[in-house]
Amino acid sequence: MYSRIIGTGSYLPEKVLTNYDLEKIVDTTHDWIFTRSGIAERHVAAEQELTSDLALQASLRAMEMAGVKPEDIDLVIVATTTPDQIFPSTACILQDKLGIRTGGAAFDMQAVCGGFVFALNTADLYIRAGQARTALVVGAEALTRLLDWNDRSTCVLFGDGAGAVILQASETPGILGAKLHSDGRHRGMLKADARIGHGKIEGSPFMYMDGQAVFKFAVKVLAEVVDELLADLKLGYADIDWLVPHQANIRIIEATAKKLGLSMDKVVLTVAQHGNTSAGSIPLALDSAVRSGKIKPGQKVLLEAVGGGFVWGAVLLSW
Repeated sequence: MYSRIIGTGSYLPEKVLTNYDLEKIVDTTHDWIFTRSGIAERHVAAEQELTSDLALQASLRAMEMAGVKPEDIDLVIVATTTPDQIFPSTACILQDKLGIRTGGAAFDMQAVCGGFVFALNTADLYIRAGQARTALVVGAEALTRLLDWNDRSTCVLFGDGAGAVILQASETPGILGAKLHSDGRHRGMLKADARIGHGKIEGSPFMYMDGQAVFKFAVKVLAEVVDELLADLKLGYADIDWLVPHQANIRIIEATAKKLGLSMDKVVLTVAQHGNTSAGSIPLALDSAVRSGKIKPGQKVLLEAVGGGFVWGAVLLSW
């Protein structure tokens, strides 16, 4: 038994914050942001718009494409680092909002920017083990709520959004393989320290990132994990039709593609339109490529991501 993606969906909040808008907020310029990140704009969730609301819209679109109803879904995994609340999980909240009453498992996956890759691999293993037949896998974030708008090293890079896929059991291979890694020794490079204790917020509630350290680490481990995965599958770079990377920074994406010997013509890029949406970025980019007709049946699609933890991983799909 295998699992295949049969539907994709995405959602971006209505409010758009351009680089020119940020020039009025923080000491920066459009050119400075764009040349260093490839980002032109990002979307910001409305005041009352929760992560589960973003996930809901993306899920409905994925379900529509897949032709599945709530009663068909027996597994819900939401990859997020910005849940609606401490508990219950955003996945359980989404399950309720979608009207899913199958009693199947619903839980969150916290692997920050690597969350969608981790969640997709987990859902694939559930299906292969016969514990689920139709899974909804979502990456959704409201990251702008973690930003210090006076810190130009972070506030210009991140945005809000969600992407979703429907994964279903199949006799035809879909997800061909995955390789995931974590190394907590590097947890200080990218973090949000805040925690709740005794009714108060302890630690900084804002995101911190050592940009240079993250860049060097990301380029190194992303190339390594792809090599590991392809070696396991006895495939080479030439077998990859499309790379759908975590949309964090154009320089990281370009450096990774170069290390893999891939032309940028084979890379799906959406970072300019929504910035780094953490766990939401890969499914957002994937949905864009599917709906535009770039990704076609029979092609091999590589997903890869790296994020705070540090975590990193790759998944190879046969579309």
